[in-house]
Amino acid sequence: MAISEFDIISRFFDGRGPQRADVTRGIGDDGAVLRVPPGQELVAVLDTLVKGVHFPDNTPAEAIGYKALAVNLSDLAAMGAEPAWFSLGLTLPGRDMGWLEQFSAGLFGLAGRHGLQLVGGDTTRGPLTVTIQAHGFVPCGGACSRAGAREGDDVYVTGTLGDAGLALMAIAGRYRVAGSGGEYLRDRLERPVPRVALGMALRGLVHAMVDVSDGLLADLGHVLRASGVGARISVERIPLSGAMQAARNELGERQCLDLALSAGDDYELCFTAPPSSRGEIMRLAEAHGCFCSRIGVVESGGRLECMWEDGRVYRCGHKGYDHFADAGRGPDEKQ
Repeated sequence: MAISEFDIISRFFDGRGPQRADVTRGIGDDGAVLRVPPGQELVAVLDTLVKGVHFPDNTPAEAIGYKALAVNLSDLAAMGAEPAWFSLGLTLPGRDMGWLEQFSAGLFGLAGRHGLQLVGGDTTRGPLTVTIQAHGFVPCGGACSRAGAREGDDVYVTGTLGDAGLALMAIAGRYRVAGSGGEYLRDRLERPVPRVALGMALRGLVHAMVDVSDGLLADLGHVLRASGVGARISVERIPLSGAMQAARNELGERQCLDLALSAGDDYELCFTAPPSSRGEIMRLAEAHGCFCSRIGVVESGGRLECMWEDGRVYRCGHKGYDHFADAGRGPDEKQ
């Protein structure tokens, strides 16, 4: 039986997930009608995932739906925003009911955890591409930004770095994962945990914040350029998972550190804050079930340097992912 674009919307998307009181009109009209609460500002973010660029061909549909929303939630977290609504642009190569059911399950499973309502979008035919625009609220004047890092600030990251890059190496057959490490790495790649609650809690404490999507050096570099400062990072303090520590024996310390510094898809938070906030930041991180590492310090000038504790310079072999500088590279080469 043939199924139309509108059948797909009705069956898999309309009425699914949370239904919010601040949505006056959602799916079904030419546009959504939405209410921003008094004293709040609207934060809008948008990300696109393309098959063969942002996820390998064999990625489960449920994981694609989850990650498409997760990467937007990570952007909202970096702004300190409370998630509210999202719209979906879905380009499909064909009508696969099983795929759509799994995709929507992953999408709305995560939406339900964060109280987001789907309020509109578009469905078209073509190469598999998922675009989501998400919206959230911050108190007026309270949004975090990339600009604002100050000389003397500490530099922090949440979680561990490089796991998604290591997962891509394993998928491409360039690294053999021992034991249960493969499942852990695959989850880190396909189901990143957006640090939404911690991002909101850090409002007013941090001077600048960004999410780590294209690699620590690339994304911290955005903060430094926007703020007109530099930074010195201690490579010994870069947080590595047990799976990454295990990979050191086969890949060597340099390749593992390069992954942690430059591989994309970690979706952790990187932020700067004054030394006076150290205790409160660690308390908040523990309260939200996310450990935080202080990895460096903001300095004057515009340079970003990686150093060993003994003062030797560490030169990373890659600066991070860039869609156009890295044109022609697939998802297995994103690091």
